Amino acid sequence: MNNKKRNRFITRLIILTVLAGAVVFTIYSSFTKEKHDILKVGDVAPDFALVDLDGVSHRLSDYKGQGVFLNFWGTWCAPCKKEMPAMGRQYQVYKDQGVQVLAVNIAESDLKVRTFAEQYGMTFPTLIDKNKSVMQAYSIRPLPTTLLINPEGKIVKIITGEMSEKSIQGYMEQIKP
Repeated sequence: MNNKKRNRFITRLIILTVLAGAVVFTIYSSFTKEKHDILKVGDVAPDFALVDLDGVSHRLSDYKGQGVFLNFWGTWCAPCKKEMPAMGRQYQVYKDQGVQVLAVNIAESDLKVRTFAEQYGMTFPTLIDKNKSVMQAYSIRPLPTTLLINPEGKIVKIITGEMSEKSIQGYMEQIKP
């Protein structure tokens, strides 16, 4: 009888130790993840390299000295469909003034993205984040999300949701060198 109680006590102690370890690990992970993953205004934008629909590689650091209008989108996203033509028109105005648009699609097929780009007249680099690594690096949740990156490579503003043409113009003006 005494041996049974001792075995039960040891089993319970092991289970409690494993549970306590799991709780400590979870708390530690959530605190360290928060510090590393969530970008905010003033942070340096993480560098990345993605390939556009023509097979050309684009690295964010290649655009240092220019303002970058970094837009994350999806073909299924209704607000994205509404703002793409306005982004295209403003890109035509600001591209010669040192503002670059990089449109990052989140893991859709080349055919879907190409069809969308042609339908909405996207003349700026259209990139596909096939494994969602850039999306994760930038902590992108809702689509569309746009980050304004100044010529020094710092995040000036993070915009979630649909933008009007007037606001796109104002944002491009903000990041113009």
